[in-house]
Amino acid sequence: MNVLFAASEAVPLVKSGGLADVIGSLPQALQASGVDVRVILPKYEDIPERYKAAMETIATLSVRMGWREQYCGIQRLAVDGVVFYFIDNEYYFKRRGLYGYGDEAERFVFFSFAVLAALPHLGFAPDIIHCHDWQTGLIPFMLKKQLAGTEFYAPLKTVFTIHNLKYAGHFPREVLKDLLSIGDEPFTYDGIGFYDGGSCLKAGLMYADWLTTVSETYAREIQTPEYGEQLDGVLRWRGDRLTGIVNGIDTETFDPMTDPHIPSHYRDSLAKKRLNKAGLQRRLGLAEREEPALIGVVSRLVQQKGFDLIEAVFPDIMRLDVQLVVLGTGEARYEQLFRDAAWRYPQRVSAQLTFDDALARHIYAASDLFLMPSLFEPCGLGQLIALRYRSIPIVRETGGLKDTVEPFNEYTGEGRGFSFTHYDAGDMLYTIRRAVAMYGDGATWPRLMANLRGADFSWNRAAKQYVAVYRKTLDAE
Repeated sequence: MNVLFAASEAVPLVKSGGLADVIGSLPQALQASGVDVRVILPKYEDIPERYKAAMETIATLSVRMGWREQYCGIQRLAVDGVVFYFIDNEYYFKRRGLYGYGDEAERFVFFSFAVLAALPHLGFAPDIIHCHDWQTGLIPFMLKKQLAGTEFYAPLKTVFTIHNLKYAGHFPREVLKDLLSIGDEPFTYDGIGFYDGGSCLKAGLMYADWLTTVSETYAREIQTPEYGEQLDGVLRWRGDRLTGIVNGIDTETFDPMTDPHIPSHYRDSLAKKRLNKAGLQRRLGLAEREEPALIGVVSRLVQQKGFDLIEAVFPDIMRLDVQLVVLGTGEARYEQLFRDAAWRYPQRVSAQLTFDDALARHIYAASDLFLMPSLFEPCGLGQLIALRYRSIPIVRETGGLKDTVEPFNEYTGEGRGFSFTHYDAGDMLYTIRRAVAMYGDGATWPRLMANLRGADFSWNRAAKQYVAVYRKTLDAE
């Protein structure tokens, strides 16, 4: 089975969010399951020079897009045992940053055309193109509606994965008509139409042979008006070909036994974990005490991640015996919230308003509790990394957080985290209080930590589920 991943980012080459982690790790796990997986990306300016210098050009061609005739170079590079192909066009991709430009539609319509134009030149014949998020959502549409009668493209099947339904690639109708050389016909409720315009993500939902998303609960949630971003009707209609598969993490990269960014390596030793806690307290100027529960937060500081709940009850949180370390950037109001808190509680709160992967690892290793009270969370990687580093998550029961954090039951001793159901600041505060009380219980806490032993956070389970989806896709009419 041959599968080509089409995506807009992947570690270690270029990253803006969790999508890159998936594209960087899942192909390796699939290869271990016997699938030949390769990846095709835009060749961005932000890709480190050492990778760009090693790329080999395998073809150059022209890509027709509306009235435009654009250069397209195809380059190849093996990274960590996976073959990557790159679409080279300096006009669209030789820019700082991945997204956020005014011609976003044109850039990724070009990328979609270029992926399909590149296929005869790769020396690799995929059975399935696995498309990820709105940036590649038009590929299934192009195959079904524009290339269906061609001998080369007709046998290809597509899988489309929704990593976050909120980012849907909605654009004006006239823009997409021009770029795709189409009339008004596809802009219907059962086509790519989305109100007065069109949606690249909806194109993937409508025309892919199979759909997946990144957790079982999120797959159910997005079929409801509350989470469906006005596409819930489409998702219910295609629900028989929608599969939720929980993401994994790269357990070699995220391993407290070998992580070079933490002072003391450990697996299940609470004593060694506490050495990391003391080290972080010294590093950030917090009071060096073992007693307070150290709560870690590594996140974008935006409402989706639940920071309005934290803001609402922050004084109450500070009345508990806790320390709080926050790492991330985002909305000004939340940055100011934590900046003020760090000034007011200098030995109890640290606000690191930046992105620092090394510090993030230290926070995972040092924290006793890890807070993720998200409004919605398609999968979430933070809670998986926290569990790997033996930091107990406090989460809201949504999306992948619900699927991966089994709430702790002090009567049966089962569970590996703390959770609350309703998006309510009072419910979150109650759960934080409960978690802090458990941390202070010398008998209960080691029992909770012991529940993490043997937990599998790797991509192996997910890879088997994706292989099953690929088989269903190839068998489907």
